[in-house]
Amino acid sequence: MAMPTTPLRLLTAAALLLASLPALAVKPFNATYQANYMGMLGNGRMTLEPAGDDRWRYTLSIKNQLADLSQVTVFEEHDGQLRPISGTDVSNVLVKKSNKKANYDWQRGVATWSGDVKPDRSGPIALQPGDLDALLINLALVRDHAAGKPLKYRMVDGGRVKQLHYTVAGKETIDVDGKQRPATKVVANDGGKQTTAWIVEGLPVPARIVQKDGGTESVDLRVQSVR
Repeated sequence: MAMPTTPLRLLTAAALLLASLPALAVKPFNATYQANYMGMLGNGRMTLEPAGDDRWRYTLSIKNQLADLSQVTVFEEHDGQLRPISGTDVSNVLVKKSNKKANYDWQRGVATWSGDVKPDRSGPIALQPGDLDALLINLALVRDHAAGKPLKYRMVDGGRVKQLHYTVAGKETIDVDGKQRPATKVVANDGGKQTTAWIVEGLPVPARIVQKDGGTESVDLRVQSVR
């Protein structure tokens, strides 16, 4: 007679099932956010659109009376992972302007940066499968959480490599398009910096993102609508 399945076996089977779930399909979207940057309210927007040759253009922009920020990443899907190809980071904060460009050359296996970057931040940095830039982590968080995968990432961005591990910090209710939606709160700490994201089932990007530097809140994005 067959032995009954133990709870441990059930948990193991469930973990294997989650790990085998396919990643969410990449689809275009347009998300608007209320943005609080440097203590001043403004507008934020995230968009995803085709860039040709089976690539995608992912854009984040934040604008208020003090700052005008724009980040763009062109990426592709490779072996079920989001793989950055190039990126730009343009900022105008008060009288300070910056324009940085990133190039992820997967044939050569290196990432380099140009523009307003310090010599020691220009690279090259050796790439590894699964590497992401900072912007793509927003999309990866949603995909990996839905698939039950660990929220661990090797971020190659700005001439540096960082290991990020997001942990679940509980459940909360968050307003999305005038409706209360359940959200999973995840947190990652990187030295004195902390990033918190709220993931809502069915949304392609986090419903809220808060970044703190040295305990002081620097960015707070709250989704208003997603189309």
